[in-house]
Amino acid sequence: FCGIEMDEEKHSVTADGEKSELTLKEYELLRLLLENRGRVLTREQIMESVWGYDYAGNSRTVDMHIKTLRRKLGGCGRYISTVRGIGYTLEE
Repeated sequence: FCGIEMDEEKHSVTADGEKSELTLKEYELLRLLLENRGRVLTREQIMESVWGYDYAGNSRTVDMHIKTLRRKLGGCGRYISTVRGIGYTLEE
């Protein structure tokens, strides 16, 4: 997707041909966004899917992981969009 390649067998990610070293949660977050590209995911959906528990309401966990993931993806990070007050989406 737009220069992002995920190899699930090797558990690796490249962005614009550069290898991205992701933590397990960042990897799972990216996989969730890729599987749902074009669809807005709420913070609650992300927390439940990636961390396995309900969103606490004031946790910045999702936001901080998105910020780090964008940085690690370099130019490809721009495809992760914030939908203010709702959550995130991955789109061109």
